[in-house]
Amino acid sequence: MSQPQIAVIGLGATGSAVLCQLARRGVRAIGIEQFHIGHDRGSSHGPTRIFRLAHYENPAYVPLLRRARELWRELETLCGQRLLVTTAIAELGPPGGELVPGTLAAAAPHDLPHEVLDAKALGRRYPAFKIPESYIAVIQPDGGYIEAAAALDARIRAATDAGAVIRTGEKVLAIEPQRNGVRLTTDRGQIEADGAVVAAGPWLARILPDLHLPLRVTRQVVGWFEPNDAGQFAADRFPVFLLESRHGIHYGLPYYDRMGLKIAKHHHFNEVVDPDGYDMAISAADEAAIRAPLAEYLPGANGRLLAAQPCLYTMTSDETFIIDRLPGYPQVVIASPCSGHGFKFSPVVGEIAADLVSTGQTRHDVAPFRLGRFSQR
Repeated sequence: MSQPQIAVIGLGATGSAVLCQLARRGVRAIGIEQFHIGHDRGSSHGPTRIFRLAHYENPAYVPLLRRARELWRELETLCGQRLLVTTAIAELGPPGGELVPGTLAAAAPHDLPHEVLDAKALGRRYPAFKIPESYIAVIQPDGGYIEAAAALDARIRAATDAGAVIRTGEKVLAIEPQRNGVRLTTDRGQIEADGAVVAAGPWLARILPDLHLPLRVTRQVVGWFEPNDAGQFAADRFPVFLLESRHGIHYGLPYYDRMGLKIAKHHHFNEVVDPDGYDMAISAADEAAIRAPLAEYLPGANGRLLAAQPCLYTMTSDETFIIDRLPGYPQVVIASPCSGHGFKFSPVVGEIAADLVSTGQTRHDVAPFRLGRFSQR
């Protein structure tokens, strides 16, 4: 391969999407991953991720999610397998909380299909839920989950089929923008390219230390529990859900492939960790935190813990993405859909990053994700 036009650093959900976009556009691209594809040290591993359109965190995300859904469907056609499974999503909680009002605020201006159910109506539709009478539920029929591991594999295959080069087990130590390109120093040597996309997730601040990015890497734990009746929690009878309660905001998915019902607490303990040396073991406290809402609101799923694993959130100070060109060096693009909700966005973030590094512009509104916002604080 001649000198690559673009190097992509990190091949998790975002990096694989960028690499796939570039390669399928005919760009000579190389992807560099410090571990192996699908490794369990970052934020992109595991079998499933939630997909939702009415994003309670910020209504401005909805147009990006609509495009992401189109791109998920395109990837399904490309690879010949189902990757986005529609189950509906139920977002439950007190009417004066954060989750339900935020979901409604995102759904209404974008005309997203949804219903609002009281506790009794929710119980009739999904008997597994036992929520307080004061709670309400927003049901979005378009919600569901992504076959995450399969999607990652599909994008890597599509990228290599289109000519991309993959180098795994190689760690990028430094990025040096040059007048007409970029030089990467890795633990194997140097790579020269015309441009680069940095999609390094929890390692972003270390690769670009001079930016002094306000990032915190936090430890998250996901568990799979054994329900007393797996059929009641099957994807054709039970939705993906978000639940706000006195225990925090939890998210969960239907019973999956004999693994159990998946549930986690958003932000878990908000524990800042070193991505190269955090605790991978699951403690009793971890289990208690993710189990807490089951006994109270989903008692039928409050069985034994079948499996659990940690992952990482890369948190910005405003809990919003970073997608921008490096100041003074437009040939280097940062693509970090941070803060615990990036996987579902990865196809459109990949499209945006490929646009920016190739042409310097994109049709998508990326103003909220620019680096300059941090210097203004």
